[in-house]
Amino acid sequence: MQHAVGSPLPPPHQPGHGPAAGWSPAAQHPGPGPHHQGPAPVPQGSAPVPPPPGFTGAPPSAPHHPPMAPPPPPDTTGHIQLPPGGPVPMPPAPAATTAPDPATTTLAVLLIGPAGAGKTSVAKYWADHRRVPTAHISLDDVREWVRSGFADPQSGWNDHSEAQYRLARRTCGFAARNFLANGISCILDDAVFPDRPVVGLGGWKRHVGPGLLPVVLLPGLDIVLERNAERSGNRRLTDEEVARIHGRMAGWYGSGLPIIDNSQLDVPGTARVLDEVLARSIASPPAW
Repeated sequence: MQHAVGSPLPPPHQPGHGPAAGWSPAAQHPGPGPHHQGPAPVPQGSAPVPPPPGFTGAPPSAPHHPPMAPPPPPDTTGHIQLPPGGPVPMPPAPAATTAPDPATTTLAVLLIGPAGAGKTSVAKYWADHRRVPTAHISLDDVREWVRSGFADPQSGWNDHSEAQYRLARRTCGFAARNFLANGISCILDDAVFPDRPVVGLGGWKRHVGPGLLPVVLLPGLDIVLERNAERSGNRRLTDEEVARIHGRMAGWYGSGLPIIDNSQLDVPGTARVLDEVLARSIASPPAW
């Protein structure tokens, strides 16, 4: 019996053996034909197999390696990692031959005084005119962030107003520590009473750190009454309340804290004296 014209059939496959020795499918197809599919694909990572003798098709291609994934693009969201705020240490003592310059030193200052002493005006001016970044953190401003449910002390001092003052002090302390941790000085102002050390200086020392430099601003009673009369809103107190607060502030005399009597000083003049007082405090920190 004769086979049809065409390629010869492969020898029969014997069990347990591979293809017949010497037989190659490529050798039976010397050129491309309608059923020719080209060389078998080369496994990834292996060397190309040379074509058998007599093969006239396209040469086997080199192994194809997928391109390496590009590195992830840099973070372009604008997020900046900030150092965490921690307790502010005492400022380092300057060398004996070097006069400290508070205008170029990162400081944390607490400006103490009664209502009408000019704390806020002096603190803003001092922060505005320093040669290093400086923030002014006003306790009254932070306390008034509470809108609904605001406890106005003028309506009577109670547990709610006390709690809001304490919360505002703690919030100001957190803000001060974060500013200082990122190289920004700060000045805070508060009517701290000498007869309430746990809530007053003790509280600020816990919130900010031992490096806080307190300074008392204490003009005469007549000046305080005059300045308070120029206020409006819930920051204006009665004359009796102003006199009572001023009398309690007199307890700072003899405390060891620096005191500035700015009765005859304008705001720029008081700021200059504040720099002089801070220079002495840096050189010899007050015990408080």
